Amino acid sequence: MINNTVKFVALLKKRIKIRLPGTWLFIWLTVAAASGQDVEYARRVIGTLASPRFAGRGYVAGGNDRAAAYLKRQYARWGLKPFGKDYEQPFEITVNTFPSTMRLLVDGVELVPGEDYLVDPASPSFSGTHEVYVADRQDLLDDSRLATIKENAAGKILILDGSGLKTDDGERIKQLKQAVGLLKQDTLSPIVAVIEYSPAKLTWYISKTQAARPAFTVKKELDLKNVRKIGIRVKARMTTCETRNIVGYIEGAARPDSFLTITAHYDHIGMMGKKACFHGANDNASGVSMLLNLAKHFAAHPHKYSIAFIATSAEEVGIVGAKYFTEHPLFELERIRFLVNFDMAGGGDEGIQVVNGSVYQELFDRMTKINGEKHYLPEVRIRGESCNSDHCPFYQKGVPAFFIYTLGGSSAYHDIHDRSETLPLTAFANYFRLAVDFFNTF
Repeated sequence: MINNTVKFVALLKKRIKIRLPGTWLFIWLTVAAASGQDVEYARRVIGTLASPRFAGRGYVAGGNDRAAAYLKRQYARWGLKPFGKDYEQPFEITVNTFPSTMRLLVDGVELVPGEDYLVDPASPSFSGTHEVYVADRQDLLDDSRLATIKENAAGKILILDGSGLKTDDGERIKQLKQAVGLLKQDTLSPIVAVIEYSPAKLTWYISKTQAARPAFTVKKELDLKNVRKIGIRVKARMTTCETRNIVGYIEGAARPDSFLTITAHYDHIGMMGKKACFHGANDNASGVSMLLNLAKHFAAHPHKYSIAFIATSAEEVGIVGAKYFTEHPLFELERIRFLVNFDMAGGGDEGIQVVNGSVYQELFDRMTKINGEKHYLPEVRIRGESCNSDHCPFYQKGVPAFFIYTLGGSSAYHDIHDRSETLPLTAFANYFRLAVDFFNTF
């Protein structure tokens, strides 16, 4: 380290001709090197998990299985102990997948999957070309107009124009989502397919069921008055498969029977056909990289308590992996002193948000005090209860827990743009230091 630092000092002086007292420059470079090392490993983890080979860590093309195997290798690398055989806690899930054909053509012109459109996660397989009928999406809330729409769209593909909908009308949007959902599930309707036309951001999910008819969301600008026919070619497959939580621990130096616990989900939403990959760099390869960085650190600096590391699967399917662990725990949940769940750790330009911060006010104040003294992050914001990630099943079982996510940075979420090469990680090193300092207060 010293030789490398001296070489880097010489290079730095030569290239940018700075003049700082040698001792202070050495200290600054040592800190920077340590910081860079954390980010370097984080980038490698994220780059691997969010690479095309891992196919979005979903349930086609073996992506989820490859991610699990990679995590086991990292656990072994840092010397984590398994609770049972290997590091695996297997369980089964059933999801709707799109393993191959995915085409949407407007008057013979093919749209780009993921960029121009999304298939509804619950869509069944379908192949055919049909005439269209265009209606205002807001007309679905008027019973008489809805009846007219169903009559005129019989045997056709219904395009629901949502371009004029005000995005700040939350209640109306909720009602319209319910109305569109009923159309998709109506087994008696003669409508062939449903297309929602909207300029809003494309955001995809996973479904555990299939609907009665195919549906899409289209963002690409179209002249709806002149659209005549739409062609659909979609292959969907309901899949029951085995996935697994990856669980290991570092034994505590003084109180090995009690645990601090770190969780992060490694799954994402996978592939939409052969071309559209949802890489999930921020959500949640970044959280996994934080988990692995903390495993690496505490392997070299054992805590007085044991630390369990739970990389969960199937969070995107409905927090299934975390629920499974709490129902089939590999160690007694009562032994967990505190749990922190890391999800979307790749930003931080504006700080972090702490879910359950107001529930465990003393611990939140402890974290904000550390941050205030060491100026790690711009802000540590408080939030109340929210069952929106893997901390929730533990919390519902009586385990004290925080869920923390970063603020600012990348706006990509559940789309094809959440990629490792565009994830800034500008605050990752300081976020990591805050996490280490916080865990060391226990």
